[in-house]
Amino acid sequence: MSADITDVDFAVIGSGPGGQKAAICAAKAGKKVVLVEREHRSGGACVHHGTIPSKTLRETALALRSLERRTGGVLKSQLGEGLEVASLMTRLNDVVGAHQTYIEAQLRRNEIAVWHGHARFVNEHELDVSAPNGDHRRLRAQHVVLASGSRPRTPQGVEIDHEHVLDSDSVLSMTYLPRTLIILGAGVIASEYASIFASLGVRVTMVDPGQRPMSFLDPELTDAFLSSFVATGSRFTPKRKVVSVKYDGVERCEVLLDDGETLFADKVLCALGRIANVDRLGLDAIGVKTTARGFVEADEHLRTSVRSIYAVGDVIGPPALASSAMEQGRRAARHALGLPNDKSAIAMIPFCAYTIPEIASVGLSSTEAITQHGGAIIGRAPYSEIARAHVSASGDGLIKLVASPDGRRLVGVQVVGEGASELVHVGQMAMLGSCEIDVLIEATFNFPTLAEGYRIAALDIVRQRPT
Repeated sequence: MSADITDVDFAVIGSGPGGQKAAICAAKAGKKVVLVEREHRSGGACVHHGTIPSKTLRETALALRSLERRTGGVLKSQLGEGLEVASLMTRLNDVVGAHQTYIEAQLRRNEIAVWHGHARFVNEHELDVSAPNGDHRRLRAQHVVLASGSRPRTPQGVEIDHEHVLDSDSVLSMTYLPRTLIILGAGVIASEYASIFASLGVRVTMVDPGQRPMSFLDPELTDAFLSSFVATGSRFTPKRKVVSVKYDGVERCEVLLDDGETLFADKVLCALGRIANVDRLGLDAIGVKTTARGFVEADEHLRTSVRSIYAVGDVIGPPALASSAMEQGRRAARHALGLPNDKSAIAMIPFCAYTIPEIASVGLSSTEAITQHGGAIIGRAPYSEIARAHVSASGDGLIKLVASPDGRRLVGVQVVGEGASELVHVGQMAMLGSCEIDVLIEATFNFPTLAEGYRIAALDIVRQRPT
């Protein structure tokens, strides 16, 4: 054995949610693990560029938006022109620092070594790790988990300068809150930022080739999102493609659309998808296959075309959620260790878009339920029928339950409105526990709470049961 090669059981590339969970799962099984992170801080884009920073800004926007409503107009909030974005995120360093401290403590507690640098495959079991100072180290592992994440995609005709034309990694580096903002795209990231900035008083225009935002979701949910978004004075422009984007060199950006219309705004945010961070890994040389869109191919066990190499998180494409990446990391490590995985749990990973209002779902949509089960009964609980929604001035919302054709079994939950990200877990647990719809009627919920909507929606299903 060469003296300059470190031998381990697991090498994990990337310290985001998927990489962390894979490394910790392997370490708890008594395996020697090295985690390779290209940045000088652990946590990946989730902590430093994406999830944590954007959700911190969202909380500020939500508080400002709800202040007048929740105090009955006694208190008002008005943001002045030229407001510095940094002043809206004064808590960010504390939030990021606290989460990073927790991650690093967890890695130390599990005796996981962290190497900072770029990893590149020498062969399927060996990695060359190039440190920021130019030093190289060799790592040999029985199993490798790819969790290298993704970065914003830049389409043709859009030149990102990170000052006037931004991407989702640089948008929060703006010095001042713009008066107007054009957002290219209507996926989850685009929709989240659109609703956040609109809630802060920015006039936002979303442009997308599709008919509606987040088109993979139940239209009833996206209709509620659009209604709230348009109510802020912002605009969604569907079925339009971007030809070019440029800054006029003086004060505004120009976006030319395929029908000849030109839109103008102070800033442009390009949120037209993300691409996998695989270009420096040397995957071609060792035979790891990628898809036509550049994501790593992985089977149901998260194993790539090279049996000793697994891939999890954004690097394998949708759903590209922190929660799904964590579960994928855990499942990949368990499979490599020869341990069983529960298939039912992976089917019950909830989705949430942290838009304003929030959108969350778990299980089947009504369309999917009809396809799989030949029918479905839908129960609805509008927030207008829930006491807590009125008490807390929560605005419009909906809890939607999808039941089997006989109205007995819960197969899906969709929620739009305040607290959706938390409320969806009630349905998730009910489905994992194979509870019948009647359990949601017989259960005692705290009063007043939004969770009471589950009883209202369940009663709606019972009313429609076939006799």
